[in-house]
Amino acid sequence: MNDVDTRLDPRAGRMEIARSRGAASGFLLVLLGLWGALIPFIGPYFDFAYQPDTPWVWTAARGWLEVLPGVVAVLGGLLLLMSRNRATALLGGWLAVIAGAWFVVGRLFAGPWGLGDVGAPVADSTAGQVGIELAFWSGLGALIIFLGAMALGRVSVHSVRDVRYATRPVVAEPVAGEPVDAATTTEPVVEGHHRRVTDVDDVDEEEPRRRRGLRDMLGGSRRTPVAH
Repeated sequence: MNDVDTRLDPRAGRMEIARSRGAASGFLLVLLGLWGALIPFIGPYFDFAYQPDTPWVWTAARGWLEVLPGVVAVLGGLLLLMSRNRATALLGGWLAVIAGAWFVVGRLFAGPWGLGDVGAPVADSTAGQVGIELAFWSGLGALIIFLGAMALGRVSVHSVRDVRYATRPVVAEPVAGEPVDAATTTEPVVEGHHRRVTDVDDVDEEEPRRRRGLRDMLGGSRRTPVAH
């Protein structure tokens, strides 16, 4: 281990992660969630649906058993895709796992809980019925669970890479609308005496703090490495 590694603080990077950690899984989860939420409404165009085989017909069963878990999967995927915070990314992964599990087992609770009847598949052949089952329920749910669990594994690991990412040098960003005046770095003479102007004047940090609020919630400010 080189000299740089020995100076790394193992406590750093516990909550901050690179956005790329869950980006791929998050993107795929968004696509799968959209598929699960929309396929019951557009599937009848291709004779790929459950009864009623009419496009864009809302039923209670479609809302509870397909649209709801699809939206939850999309939300979980977006959290994984955008977050730089470990806790937020973990929440996104768990939301995806729960959504996938509901796709798989939700129909078991439809009758006892009064969530509606999904109907029968419109396909006549056995192969068509199996394909609809996999694309609407068990296959879709299993794939969402797999991606969510994989994302949870990647996000939960606290690695040396996370420590290096959290302890990388930071370059200050200028506040928009406040250009730096080169003349402020000199020492002008005012009315016969010298007035020393500091290199960095005191500024009100309230506005920058408000601007960084949403970005900090998703994992902190953007940082760029400084070449050594």
